[in-house]
Amino acid sequence: MGMKLAFVFPGQGAQYVGMGKELCERYPVARAVMEAADEALGFSLSRLCFEGPEEELRLTYHTQPALLTVSTLAHRVFHELTGVRPVVTAGHSLGEYSALVAAGVLSFEDAVRLVHLRGRWMDEAVPAGRGAMSAVMGMEAADLEAVCREASTPDEPVEVANFNCPGQIVISGAAGAVARAGELAKARGARRVIPLVVSGPFHSSLMKPAAERLAKALAEVTWHESGIPVMANVDAVARTDVEGIRRALEVQLYQPVRWEDDVRAMLAMGIDGFVEFGPGTVLSGLIRKVDRRIPVFHVEDEASLRETIAATTAE
Repeated sequence: MGMKLAFVFPGQGAQYVGMGKELCERYPVARAVMEAADEALGFSLSRLCFEGPEEELRLTYHTQPALLTVSTLAHRVFHELTGVRPVVTAGHSLGEYSALVAAGVLSFEDAVRLVHLRGRWMDEAVPAGRGAMSAVMGMEAADLEAVCREASTPDEPVEVANFNCPGQIVISGAAGAVARAGELAKARGARRVIPLVVSGPFHSSLMKPAAERLAKALAEVTWHESGIPVMANVDAVARTDVEGIRRALEVQLYQPVRWEDDVRAMLAMGIDGFVEFGPGTVLSGLIRKVDRRIPVFHVEDEASLRETIAATTAE
């Protein structure tokens, strides 16, 4: 009997120039995913991933399809070499789409087009510079929610956007309100407030115009029933029903990402370990802060692939 694994997929911020290149050079299945992305999008995503420039790769509507593509090709290489299937899949924000592809709920081509549009619509919902996000370290969720209520005005909201792990919560909203909330949080005992380099106030009510456009696009793609449940960011419920999955993706744009709850819910399913597919180890770090005892592996290049195969398929 192999390990009972959860497969997890990173969100925006994990990208770097050169990601996916080594796996594409070594494995035809990885190259096929990259070529499918180029074809589905009608521009060279592969060039952006492998060569940059970084400021182009950082644009939301490039970052999102790039991360989905590299996460998917890493997963496909691992699956081709091992045949290992997860008990559950999950992703952080954008990563939820990668999780749906891995579970077989969405085709890769549909997903890569969807997240390209999602990135565009998120960018267009709030003009550049008007929104902001900050990570707040060392403050209880209830206290930070109270700070956000105090710092908000009807025209300038600020809300909790990501419950990442114990002691790390992200706030999002109008730039002025986020700044006010940061100062208040520090005055009330937050250890640190770190402004994030993002192009918009993701997972806040300011994203509702983007969510309306996304809902229409989600209704037009083909969905497949899957036996592998996918954990939703919005409520930490592992779902297999298409209607529930689709609705969760729509509200995810303007509701907080409950990643800590997602991890706890997956642990409660009795899994033996997590595998993070795609660039970096951001999620691995967050998972360890939730539970240090659970093994966490990742796949992004040849070395990490070989290590993870050895660790997860040993008799």
